[in-house]
Amino acid sequence: MKQQPAYWQPEQEEQAAWAKMRRKRREKILDGNDIRLLMLHFLSQQAAHGYELIKSVEDLSQGEYSPSPGIIYPNLTLLEEMDAIRVLDAQASRKAYSLNDKGREILKENKANLTAIIERLSSLAVLVNNRSIPEVEQAIRQIKTALHSRLSQQDISPQTLQAIIAAMHEAAEKITRS
Repeated sequence: MKQQPAYWQPEQEEQAAWAKMRRKRREKILDGNDIRLLMLHFLSQQAAHGYELIKSVEDLSQGEYSPSPGIIYPNLTLLEEMDAIRVLDAQASRKAYSLNDKGREILKENKANLTAIIERLSSLAVLVNNRSIPEVEQAIRQIKTALHSRLSQQDISPQTLQAIIAAMHEAAEKITRS
């Protein structure tokens, strides 16, 4: 077994596992159409490179969602093929893109969708801020620990499972009503 450094705490390992799961979840937050609309939106404000578009999306969600280059660059190519954007200098080492008239039309036609996408990413930023309040983090960790500890027991009776499920439903309802 690998020896952990003296400063290593079991909580760090659990947090790393949860962060990895969140990253997987984050990748599914937006589909290709959403990404393209966001890119057009940012390009309507100023010309940008692919990396700058990634950072713009990341900033909007305060780091909770960051599209991968594997999502951004193929969509830039698609938008270019659709004549929605154009490359400013094809000879440059890093391509900068700007919006064309077709891109402006797409944005205009999809204004409501774009607003919903921006609100979704902005709400993720609020979620991150509220979830990082120490008392909230501690309460979430306590619930997870209790739940994992209890559910890891081999012979849990059906009555106990029903009690756990009922307690989770009750907690969820209280949180929703708060």
